[in-house]
Amino acid sequence: MKITIPLSALFLLLTTTLFSQTIADLKLKGKEIPKSYTLSDGHNCVSPEACTFYNDIATYSNIVGTVKSKEIQSFKSKTDSGSIMYFEFENRFKGDRFLQGLLWRKEGEPTDEHPEEYLAKGKFLIIWSFHPDSAIKEKSEAKIEALLQQTAN
Repeated sequence: MKITIPLSALFLLLTTTLFSQTIADLKLKGKEIPKSYTLSDGHNCVSPEACTFYNDIATYSNIVGTVKSKEIQSFKSKTDSGSIMYFEFENRFKGDRFLQGLLWRKEGEPTDEHPEEYLAKGKFLIIWSFHPDSAIKEKSEAKIEALLQQTAN
């Protein structure tokens, strides 16, 4: 007996897989981590506000939305250390203005003291707490933007 799958069902299966990113997909894997970096335990945020947001996200749920899941990756090298925080929300992240004020205060953009950058796209929020010239931050940003760009198309 020959089993056939209707073309429309196959297309639906493929597009559902393509558009269903998870935090695990966004995280850097071993071979993607630059050789000069190692994973480290704990939270290595450059400024405390970023880690406070990560640790106390439930406190801000009425402002930013309800978090479905969150994870953190921390890295260090001889010249750099920091953390990447990943959030997946039940619905779209809705706290841009709040997060900008929390991370950057009245400056409204990254500074030497508060260099965090973030990307909010749909249900995902990623915060990079590294200094601007961080090689691992650049690697992560490129990966995440490419993956999330696929889901937007």
